Amino acid sequence: MQQPIYYSRTEYIETDTGNKVSRKAIIAGPQNIILGGKTIISNGAIIRGDLRRTGSGHTVVISLGRYCLIGEGCIMRPPYKTYRGNFNYYPMKIGDHVHIGAGTVVEAATIGNNVEIGKNCVIGKFCIIKDCAKIEDNTILPPNTVVPALAVFRGSPGRFVQELSESTPERAEAMTKQYYNRFVPMQDR
Repeated sequence: MQQPIYYSRTEYIETDTGNKVSRKAIIAGPQNIILGGKTIISNGAIIRGDLRRTGSGHTVVISLGRYCLIGEGCIMRPPYKTYRGNFNYYPMKIGDHVHIGAGTVVEAATIGNNVEIGKNCVIGKFCIIKDCAKIEDNTILPPNTVVPALAVFRGSPGRFVQELSESTPERAEAMTKQYYNRFVPMQDR
């Protein structure tokens, strides 16, 4: 049995859908961010929902699925590019059961389901990480990198190092659910 991870009720806000958001996280443009439920956003995380296309009716900038774990000090901002002289931001979609380690910067276009991203990584603009992939600690993925399903990437720049087993989806799902269930408020004394 793994030990509980305690947090102070005064430091986190819990939503009706079970999201636990640190009061020390910076959520800019919350109206443009969708949380699927049972997501934990840790201390010092920065999510930039305020960076969006100008003049478009498109309002969802960052979409996170269920059971996402956003580590301490993570920075998540939508990818951007200049096309024919026009500067624009593009939406970021993150699937279910995604764990992003502390200190990681994410500017991906898409992150699939059951993905584990380590600590201190840089996920470049418009990266696509397919389902059940793993990005090891301190990896830097250059812009537009595509990480295939069931692949492990490591290094700077990030490169394929091995394939994951077929049981990866179940393990990733169990890991995020266990972490969420262990993340409990301290009993008031």
